[in-house]
Amino acid sequence: MPRVVHFEVHASEPERLVAFYEALFDWRFEPWGPPGAYWLIRTGAAEEPGIDGGLLRRRGERAADGQPVNAFVCTVDVPSAKDALARALELGATVAMPVDAIPGVGWLGYVKDPDGNIIGFMQQDASAA
Repeated sequence: MPRVVHFEVHASEPERLVAFYEALFDWRFEPWGPPGAYWLIRTGAAEEPGIDGGLLRRRGERAADGQPVNAFVCTVDVPSAKDALARALELGATVAMPVDAIPGVGWLGYVKDPDGNIIGFMQQDASAA
């Protein structure tokens, strides 16, 4: 079945979001292609589950309807959803959805990063109720 193999973060101010995600998740960014156009994102070791992605400058004029690109939400596995939410807020994010229980699965919350992109946090916890 088809699987997600890459994700992209669209940014009005790429350097600002590079700093945000480095501080929040310890992701690593590597410039790729023309300077200031694209950054590869390494989210963890290659032998661990998960995918890597990219970050690029948001371009509304290139979308079919002339609006900035909007994408679907990526959710990141974290040790503590509440701690991730608190750290994101310290780094300039705003709450999109407070952390709440997904019974039998874990704890889930969403924030808007400093550029308005929504990102989720999932803490695995089978006892969540």
